Amino acid sequence: MYRAGSISTLDSLDFARYSDDGNRETDERVAVLEFELRKAKETIQALRANLTQAAENEVPLQERKNYKSSPEIQEPIRPLEKRALNFLVNEFLLKNSYKLTSITFSDENHDQDFELWDDVGLNIPKPPDLLQLYRDFGNHHVTTRDVVDVSVGVDDDELEAATPILGTVPVFETTPQSIEQCLVVQKLEDQISVLNNEKWSLMEQIQRLESEIDFLKNENFAVSTVYGVAPHPSLEQVPHTVSEDNGRYLDIKSSENDSKHGNAEEKNLSSSAEHDTRTSKDDTLNSVPCKDTEKVSSCAPSAKTAVHFDKPNRKLSPAFHQALLSFCRMSADSRLGSEVSRIADSEKSVMLMLGRCLPHIVPNVLLAKREELIPLILCTACLHPEPKERDQLLHILFNLIKRPDDEQRQMILTGCVAFARHVGPTRVEAELLPQCWEQINHKYPERRLLVAESCGALAPYLPKEIRSSLVLSMLQQMLMEDKADLVREAVIKSLGIIMGYIDDPDKYQQGFELLLSALGDPSERVVSATHQVFLPAYAAWTTELGNLQFHLIPTLLSKIEKLLREGEHGLDEHKLHMYLSALQSLIPSLFALVLQNAPFTSKAKLQGEVPQIEVTRFPRPASPLQDVAIIIGSREQLAVLLQLYNHQLEHEGTTGWETLLWVVNQLLPQLIEIVGKINVASTACVHEFSRFFWRLCRTFGKIFTNTKVKPQFQEILRLSEENIDSTAGNGVLTKATVPIYATGVLTCYIQEEDRKLLVGFLEDVMTMLSLSHAPLDSLKASFVELGANPAYHELLLTVLWYGVVHTSALVRCTAARMFEFSEDCNNSCFWDHYGNCYTKRASGKGKNAASIFPGGPSISRPTFSSYRNHKNIWKSWT
Repeated sequence: MYRAGSISTLDSLDFARYSDDGNRETDERVAVLEFELRKAKETIQALRANLTQAAENEVPLQERKNYKSSPEIQEPIRPLEKRALNFLVNEFLLKNSYKLTSITFSDENHDQDFELWDDVGLNIPKPPDLLQLYRDFGNHHVTTRDVVDVSVGVDDDELEAATPILGTVPVFETTPQSIEQCLVVQKLEDQISVLNNEKWSLMEQIQRLESEIDFLKNENFAVSTVYGVAPHPSLEQVPHTVSEDNGRYLDIKSSENDSKHGNAEEKNLSSSAEHDTRTSKDDTLNSVPCKDTEKVSSCAPSAKTAVHFDKPNRKLSPAFHQALLSFCRMSADSRLGSEVSRIADSEKSVMLMLGRCLPHIVPNVLLAKREELIPLILCTACLHPEPKERDQLLHILFNLIKRPDDEQRQMILTGCVAFARHVGPTRVEAELLPQCWEQINHKYPERRLLVAESCGALAPYLPKEIRSSLVLSMLQQMLMEDKADLVREAVIKSLGIIMGYIDDPDKYQQGFELLLSALGDPSERVVSATHQVFLPAYAAWTTELGNLQFHLIPTLLSKIEKLLREGEHGLDEHKLHMYLSALQSLIPSLFALVLQNAPFTSKAKLQGEVPQIEVTRFPRPASPLQDVAIIIGSREQLAVLLQLYNHQLEHEGTTGWETLLWVVNQLLPQLIEIVGKINVASTACVHEFSRFFWRLCRTFGKIFTNTKVKPQFQEILRLSEENIDSTAGNGVLTKATVPIYATGVLTCYIQEEDRKLLVGFLEDVMTMLSLSHAPLDSLKASFVELGANPAYHELLLTVLWYGVVHTSALVRCTAARMFEFSEDCNNSCFWDHYGNCYTKRASGKGKNAASIFPGGPSISRPTFSSYRNHKNIWKSWT
């Protein structure tokens, strides 16, 4: 019993086969399961048949009578009819290359399987496709014969003579049998009509083929006669039903094959001769498959040069010649032989031939050399007249190489762009995009990388609706789901290109969300691509929309403020770096906006000698898209604007300059306020904000820095002896504002006056912090940032010397702590530099160490040549 899965299979068991040892249990179990599967399939088939029948009969009988009695009321569609029509519509979409529409249609009918007709109904035969149904629709006429009551006594002959086949007199009531007979007659007449149409079509084709055969025979055996005949006037009236591939080739098959085909054609023609009106063989040139008489020479080689062969002066019969030539080893029976035996002589026929041959050629080419086929595939895909063949060729292109490397992908992308330029946006959407969509989840990252790169490369050649909807969604999906860093990097670059062409303002918020996702990506490659491509392109679009200063920058600043509020017990430095680096990358776009909205913009004209821009005027951009000259348009235009910008700031001010006033009155105060909230002990945060202010000041220029940035910091810091608080000290001086102002603003320019200003600021801070007994963290942070650059070592020594020789012991102690702090940094270069400078300064002033450090040990000058001795001396002194 345990071997039977159910009672239904119990009777199928062969108990004689089983023994108590159970050695064949596995095989027997498989047999039982197979039997159960067959039974289940039969049950399912029966149930589905019953359901299909029920679906057919689910409309009540009374309603059907109402529909028949009132034809204007349309009977509602039945579930079975709906599923059948859905299947035919989906099949039509697939056959005509509407793949994306088919995918959407399938999603909307998720309860139906479009791969299997049996899903519609097992006992329902599959009808022809929609195209065939449409073509046959005109042949289905309503043939209603006139009928009269039998009691009238009209003879059949009279009735037949008095009524046409397709009468218009209404049908009178009669018996159901008569109605059935009328329907049968109507159906038979429809079939006759269809068969007649098919017969005439075949007869036309036979006539055309026979004409071609006669033409080729005359060409081979009577060249001089054929080309001696003047073109017939009706040659231009060739029917337009000639197929694309008929008559456009020169047949060079063996004579044996010619005779075989000729005999076959003659038999076909003789069978249909009684139904067809034929022209004489003298008019066979009328059906030469050329569009006009000028193309006779293109359908066959010129009689003057190529096709005239000398005939031997022999008396052998043509049959003997045919038999003799049959010993030549030629074969046109295979596919390849058929292609070889005919030569294309027009562009269209070449395309048709390539479309047939390329699918057989590609698999036999080495993988390392398949990129050589790309031009051939693309040209054929561009010019081939059949959509199915073009789709197959593009599918071959995207699957040409299993894992294409960088160079191979570049070749494919170059070809795709050339294809797009040639065929236009409609075919790019219908033919190229489906190929990308199919490989969006391919198992090989190289294929997905090709898809991501294709979306960007094809963006300029797509319809704008598709660019901002389908392509954007594809890239968004890949950015969120793909695990390969290289693929996401390519997605980011393509998104940047899309942002350069998108013009739908409704997509702005979606772009901003994608920007935040890209900035927070765990891969450094993706983040770098975001700053180089995506962010500048998005900033350019934001500038056009007027959202740069009113949404993008304020939103990033608010996110930084929120981080600082929430990070009192633990700041997320990674997110702070993410938002601040984004702001830093937006500085060139902001400065370009300031220049473009300046009062002097209308005066900026390229006339005469253009002033030169200093090489070090702007910080080195991370990418060309962050170069202010490229954002403005040209380096010459930027030079003119800069000249006017400096003149405006120096002599006329910022009145009426709304964009610059927003920077001065809103952006800078908010940034300085944020800086005051930073923990000064966080070296990374201090460094990030220092670099941000340094880049901001360098971009906006020295005049802007001196007149707009420095005064705001100095007002906050208030470095004067009146502000000294002996109990708490100046609170601002203990915050990160000091190191960021010192290293981010005062180090932007390195002229002598700038260095003096920096030295004076650090000396004042040292004095203020010392006299107010405040923490020295802000001063230490300044020394760390400046000490990382050897160019500022001597400047720091000047500040320390100021502390060493100060009259206040508190200031001297602070200087000593700065030395000790520098010792902890293990900056031997700094100390060696200090030793040399200090020796010179002490000797120059005629002082020794004892006079400098009251109460300290006696130190001779040579001691400062050693870094370690110097450290020990400072330890003993402190």
